[in-house]
Amino acid sequence: MTTEAPVAVGAVHQNSGPGFTVYACQACAAHYPPQPDVLTVLLPFRRAEGDE
Repeated sequence: MTTEAPVAVGAVHQNSGPGFTVYACQACAAHYPPQPDVLTVLLPFRRAEGDE
């Protein structure tokens, strides 16, 4: 399906080459889970590493 008003619902990061953004139509966008903030996911891990 194509849409005139795409909504960004995620980002795909790759080890080599550029990543890309995932888009969906407005009706389907509500079915995608919210993407976690990278800093909130990585900061607890980095703090645990520094505590050793």
